[in-house]
Amino acid sequence: MQSTHSADASSAIRTGDLPTEALLQRYRRDGAYTDCYYMDMPRAVSMAEYIGAFYTSPLFKIERHILALFAGKPSSDSGAKELALGQAERFAAWSVEGRAANQLLLCDFLGRTRSWLMAVPLAQAPSDATRLYFGSAVVPNSRTASGKASFGFAFHALFGFHRLYTRALMRAARSQLAGTAQA
Repeated sequence: MQSTHSADASSAIRTGDLPTEALLQRYRRDGAYTDCYYMDMPRAVSMAEYIGAFYTSPLFKIERHILALFAGKPSSDSGAKELALGQAERFAAWSVEGRAANQLLLCDFLGRTRSWLMAVPLAQAPSDATRLYFGSAVVPNSRTASGKASFGFAFHALFGFHRLYTRALMRAARSQLAGTAQA
C-alpha cells in the first residue's frame, strides 16, 4: 500500500489489506467478513482527532439520528469526543472492544459487526502526512458442517450499499478534518 503524492492520489479512498497490527485481524483470521479502506491526509492527524471527525461528521449524524429513533441508542457530539479521548466505553450503538494508541475497535450492540479506525503517520511522505484507516467485520450468522461461513440475506443485499457508504463516511471525515485544519 505505497502512497503516491499527486493531489488526486492523496485524496483517494482505497481498499487494501488489513495492516498486520490491526485490531480487526482476529476477525479476519476467524473467518468473519472484513474490509479495509484507507486515505492519506496531507498533515498530522491524531487518533482522537480522527475519531472525533468521523463520528461528528454531518453524514454520520444522520446514522446517529436513525439509531436513536429506531434502536433507542441516542448519542451526541460530546459523547463522540469522550469516545475519541478514551473517556467513554460506549457510544450510540457501539461499545469499545479494543483500543490502542492509534486504533479503536467497536462492537455493535447486537454483537454482529465491528467498526475499526486507525491512524498511522506516513514516514515516506514529504510532510507530516497520516494514513487513516476504516474497516468493518461482520461475524457469520452460522457455519455449514464443512465450516463455511454463512452471512445471511441482509449481508448480501446491503453489501454494495456498505461499500458506497464507507467511502462516503471517509469523505465526510476528511472534510471535517480539513475544516479543523483551517480553523
